[in-house]
Amino acid sequence: MYKSTYLFAGIGRIRLGFDWAFGNDIEKIFVSEWDKKAQETYIANFGEKPNFFGDITKINEIDIPIHDILLAGFYF
Repeated sequence: MYKSTYLFAGIGRIRLGFDWAFGNDIEKIFVSEWDKKAQETYIANFGEKPNFFGDITKINEIDIPIHDILLAGFYF
């Protein structure tokens, strides 16, 4: 089982590829997204409510759990 951390999750587009590639062998242990509407859409897209952590700049790196895979989505 791989453990993943997902920063700047948005609506979860990057997660789709990893879910397809790893199936049930990937566990989302930390999801960071500050935008409430994006969080609502993420939940609607995946039918699950992860424990969202807000603004990543306000989270101490020590509080991010050890993970195998780091996913991050950026707006540009």
